[in-house]
Amino acid sequence: MKVLVACEESQAVTIELRRLGHEAYSCDIIPCSGGHPEWHLQQDVLPLLEQKWDMIIAFPPCTYLTTTGNRHFSLRMNPPEKVAARIKKRSAAEKFFLMFANTNCEKIAIENPVGYMNTHYRKPNQIIQPYYFGDPFEKRTCLWLKGLPKLEQTNVVDTPQRQILRSGKSMPSWYSKGGKDRQKNRSKTFPGIARAIAEQWGGKI
Repeated sequence: MKVLVACEESQAVTIELRRLGHEAYSCDIIPCSGGHPEWHLQQDVLPLLEQKWDMIIAFPPCTYLTTTGNRHFSLRMNPPEKVAARIKKRSAAEKFFLMFANTNCEKIAIENPVGYMNTHYRKPNQIIQPYYFGDPFEKRTCLWLKGLPKLEQTNVVDTPQRQILRSGKSMPSWYSKGGKDRQKNRSKTFPGIARAIAEQWGGKI
């Protein structure tokens, strides 16, 4: 199959699809970190959606769509001008997400965390966790699917103890780590999920 993996600089899914013999290409506006620039289309994804693809797997940015950012929309906690700017960016993020959903392709998968699109678009077809597929981490991941089956769990494993925050709430220890690459690291696809996507939606040629 000819597959477009949109908004994927890590090339995790692209590499797994290539391993099975598919003509897969990652696409992002930044250089890839997966080590295969020959499979990477560093450009705006919009013109590519006008081409013919057998399957499109999209990982649109979630910064303005995830529930973890809801505090930035509160007028009690933020100046009105900042909230207004945030709402404008969320609207652009929603439009970008829906661009994939409305693309003319028989097989489409869109990935995002629980957030704005769950209520303002539609409920996802399924919610998965990395520990369903052999990676001992927590990260609730929604999948909106068209022409594709739900992913089946492959290897359920235990996860590390959660970190307790000052507020009394808890969160996965790996997710609470900071650093300049925090956003990029949080958005990467776990190996087990990437492998399941390739094997269950692509299959070996």
